[in-house]
Amino acid sequence: MKNTPSRLTKARNSTKIGTAMSLILLFFSGCIGIDATTQNNAGNEYHVCVTGADTNPGSPQRPLRTIQAAADIAQPGDTITVHAGVYRERINPPRGGLSDERRITYQAAPDAEVIIKGSEIIKGWERAENDTWKVVIPNAFFGDFNPYQTLVAGDWFTPLPGRSGRVYHTGTVYLDGHWLREAPARDAVLAPAGEEALWFGEVDAATTTLYTQFQGVDPNERMVEINVRETVFYPEKTGINYITVRGFTMEHAATNWSPPTAEQVGLIGTHWSKGWIIENNTIRYSLCTGITLGKHGDEFDNTSASSAEGYVETIKRGIAAGWSKENIGHHIVRNNHISYCEQAGIVGSMGAIFSTVADNVIHDINMRGMFGGHEMAGIKFHAPIDTLISGNHVYRCGGFGGIWLDWMTQGARVTGNLLHDNHRQDLFVEVNHGPFMVDHNIFLSDLNLLESSGGGAYAHNLFNGAIRLREETRRDTPYHKPHSTEILGLSKGIDDDQRFHNNLFFGRNGLSAYDAWEPKHLQASGNVYLGQARPSLKDRKELLDEAFEPGVILTREGDAWRLELSINPAWAQNVKREIVTTETLGKAIVPDAPYLNPDGTPYRLDTDYFGNQRDPLNPSPGPFEMINGEQRTLVIHLRDRGLQ
Repeated sequence: MKNTPSRLTKARNSTKIGTAMSLILLFFSGCIGIDATTQNNAGNEYHVCVTGADTNPGSPQRPLRTIQAAADIAQPGDTITVHAGVYRERINPPRGGLSDERRITYQAAPDAEVIIKGSEIIKGWERAENDTWKVVIPNAFFGDFNPYQTLVAGDWFTPLPGRSGRVYHTGTVYLDGHWLREAPARDAVLAPAGEEALWFGEVDAATTTLYTQFQGVDPNERMVEINVRETVFYPEKTGINYITVRGFTMEHAATNWSPPTAEQVGLIGTHWSKGWIIENNTIRYSLCTGITLGKHGDEFDNTSASSAEGYVETIKRGIAAGWSKENIGHHIVRNNHISYCEQAGIVGSMGAIFSTVADNVIHDINMRGMFGGHEMAGIKFHAPIDTLISGNHVYRCGGFGGIWLDWMTQGARVTGNLLHDNHRQDLFVEVNHGPFMVDHNIFLSDLNLLESSGGGAYAHNLFNGAIRLREETRRDTPYHKPHSTEILGLSKGIDDDQRFHNNLFFGRNGLSAYDAWEPKHLQASGNVYLGQARPSLKDRKELLDEAFEPGVILTREGDAWRLELSINPAWAQNVKREIVTTETLGKAIVPDAPYLNPDGTPYRLDTDYFGNQRDPLNPSPGPFEMINGEQRTLVIHLRDRGLQ
């Protein structure tokens, strides 16, 4: 695969090189004394500290000042350890590792708070009118990327209804770390401030003028920052493989819209590479996207007229650019806390194949409702082939809700996730042919599932809201050789090629919506239906208890969430269910492929949400095995495994 250059505008690295400090000062700043060695069996370790200098060798006693300086010299097998402080720079790794054993690792020092920002502090504000202040900044300050003249744009991006002609820029203004909203015109920002503070920018040939409402605040006495970098950690080149990024807080990126038909630049992103590990980070305040596992960029970016045919051509170009199990994907994204992004928490077109996305906390995505488009969700993937999405907590996500799997979801598994308080729905599966597995999830929003695919298997889930079906027989979309990106053909969907086994339906319609389609292929068995939820005509071994009130309550308790629900032991005792296996599920019709784990092993769902062994002769319905036959109330403590 060629190492093609990115079309990403090179962002300015504005961190000034500090002068070398004394050994005593370095000690008190926390930059030495943690690890006195600079070399081990795996490779060299380079240290970075806010009191260092980029003319130093990167030893504990003489650390570097910028992370980029360490990136420039690090080789496969090396580790870059960054000590406590704020680093205002964009990291553009020039090379990656060679394998899992010889990767390049970027890590925060133990117990150190390391913050990497795409913003700069701005002083020199002058009062304009009312509570509005202004500052005039030379354009040279921004280098060759000025986010206050860069518009949010791309395929499948749309202003919201009633906002025709409204434009948005990738920059923003932050007061004490939190972003303010862009005004539609200067008059709006000069008016008296309302409930939400506004900013507005004007750019001419020489300067950028920012007008910002600071109600009752002197901005020169507070922390006011503005975006100056498009991204925080993103390689300019493709094929930068086997990189680990762990333990950082990364924020304030002026990212643009990331459609599936263009290069997807996130606050942090893998850029058409293989084998990254992104773990234990806090990722927040990205104008559009947090983490991108996306495609490469080329001259056809954002030229697809937002059409299915255009995306098919994008896929073909991706294959020509090396889209395969050997070259792309295999990423691990785990234990991250991702929030405050206006498009998606994690997004990826074709680049998320054979990956694991596990134990992340994702919330407050697209909750400001600034603009619209078809790529908005907590997690939004195109082509998550053999991808595992496990143990994530996804809530307060606008746009299209919690998790949206769109096109070529084949061999994927969505398991053990907690989703609630999401706009539109918790899970949206669109124009896929399967096979894919959705099991042991807790769906608590008003709409749990928007189903517009074939080949899905749903087992041992808790559905506390509605299921809505959307017929999809217009678009020809690809299906693949199992466990491969090789396309076997294109086909329209078979909407009723679904399997629902051993689920709990606590609300709304259950599976009765399928009856309107007179389904031929639907499998349904061992499900429990409460309240208004109803089985489909295809159900067998179902249990209907319309008078039972489960009383599902989810509350937060510190760093844990408490789920309380009433249960009836009869659900487990009065109907004999079977363990869900690959043999039970058969084959998805379009690809003629069996249901297998992403690693190719057969399914046998014999453990519950917490890994407890299920009764092999009669497993309980829903995510949790009901071990005590007299139990009437379940109280489940769901500790977020990602950061809080």
